[in-house]
Amino acid sequence: MVKSVSPSAGGIVLSIDLQKLSQQIKIGDSISINGVCLTVTKLTNGVASFDLSCETIEKTTLGKLSVGSTVNIELAMKADDRFGGHFVLGHVDGTASIKKIDKKGQFVNMTLTAPKDLIGQMIPKGSVAVDGISLTIAEIDNDSFTVALIPQTLKETTLGAVKIGQKVNIETDIISKSVRKHLEGLGITKGLMTIDKLKELGF
Repeated sequence: MVKSVSPSAGGIVLSIDLQKLSQQIKIGDSISINGVCLTVTKLTNGVASFDLSCETIEKTTLGKLSVGSTVNIELAMKADDRFGGHFVLGHVDGTASIKKIDKKGQFVNMTLTAPKDLIGQMIPKGSVAVDGISLTIAEIDNDSFTVALIPQTLKETTLGAVKIGQKVNIETDIISKSVRKHLEGLGITKGLMTIDKLKELGF
C-alpha cells in the first residue's frame, strides 16, 4: 500500500509499505511496482522509498498513485531461482485502458484498449504483463486484446478491483519484440514475406 507521494526535484518520491517482503530487500535492490522496475532508495520500518523520474511518470501509471492505493509488488528473480512464466523485465512499453470486464462465474475475461504499436508487438496465445502480472493473450483485435483471469489472480492482485476506463501498465513479451526488430532489420514487414524475399535472404 502507498504510504506517501512527495514531489522532488524533477520527479516524485513514492513510499510503499512492503510489509513482510521488506525483510528480503535492502537499499539498491530492484522491485517491480505495478510492473515498473524501481530501485529502493530508502528503507525504514518496512516502508521503501523509490525515486520516480519524469520518464517513469510520463510513460506509466505510477504518477497517478495516491496515499492508500494498493499496488502489485514483485521482487527481482534470483539467478539460481526456478524460472516459470515469461520474462518480465519491468520496462513498461506503454499503457492500456480497461474496455470490458466480462465475468464468467469466478473467472473474468478482461478486454483492454491499447495503442497500435503495442498491439503490433502481441501475438495470440503469447504473453503480456498487465501491471506486472504475467498473462496469456486470449484474443487480439485492431485496437484491443483480451486476457482470461483466474480466481487466484483476481484475489491476489489489483486486477480484481480495476474499473472500466482505468489505465494499466503494459509490457509486451521481450522475445516477440526481439524477433520483430530482427525481421524489420532484414527489411521484412507485415504482408511482405514472399518466396523471392526469402531467397534474397538466403533461405
